[in-house]
Amino acid sequence: MSAGATKPSMGILNLEGGEKRFSLSRHDASEALGFFVKHYWIIRWDCREEEPYMQHVVPNPCVNLVVEPGKTLVYAPSPGKFSYPIYGKGMVFGVKFKPGGFYPFLRRPVSSLLDRPLEVSGLLDVDGSELEKTILTLNVEQDMVQAMEKLLLSKLPPQDEEVLRVNRIIDFIAGKREVSKVDQVCEHFQMHIRKLQRLFDQYVGISPKWVIRLYRLQNAAETMDRRLPVDLSRLAAELGYHDQPHFIKDFKAVVGYTPDEYRRWLEEK
Repeated sequence: MSAGATKPSMGILNLEGGEKRFSLSRHDASEALGFFVKHYWIIRWDCREEEPYMQHVVPNPCVNLVVEPGKTLVYAPSPGKFSYPIYGKGMVFGVKFKPGGFYPFLRRPVSSLLDRPLEVSGLLDVDGSELEKTILTLNVEQDMVQAMEKLLLSKLPPQDEEVLRVNRIIDFIAGKREVSKVDQVCEHFQMHIRKLQRLFDQYVGISPKWVIRLYRLQNAAETMDRRLPVDLSRLAAELGYHDQPHFIKDFKAVVGYTPDEYRRWLEEK
């Protein structure tokens, strides 16, 4: 998606409310990098006259290279919500890799990054502070993208067919709201559960069970973000849950609120 087009939330909770405080743009990767990179993203804000705002995000099953002052690192997908404080004036630049798309650069299981984010010097020919100077001092977003592309292209690995398989599996999970069990994925792709689990550990970083859970609960949160009347029992059933208590438990584990608490939080924003 090019910058300026209508954006899906991609896990950003209450995106409409958040964009009153920050701007978010996304830029396509070049053809050479498009096999590995989903898009580049840039968030800017100027909240010097406003109260700090906490933006919550339910992550996608993607690795992100995040460039921000003093915190430039490569992060594996998280199995739960993370929150980012928006205050003062600032900007963050990111590279969102496709599911599995970072493994060819890393060449070790992506799950190894879960508790230990990667220093960018382990990926590129620059360290974090150098990358911040290269990217964040530019004023034009396309120039930032081109500078990052140049660095990534210098380390471009061969294309890995397993990345395509991972993306087919994740597209299936994301597109079929009724998929709630790993067995359903295994049956569709004629794959043994242990092989699927090993594939996700190596290429994605989190288990297929967690990927299913993240997408289902992201679907639920986005439904409530529209601020329309929602029958939670019906929503839970549509997302493959056999009972509402299980849905509520998972929703709170990932989003940090029960569905009712989340609706009340939305009303306050």
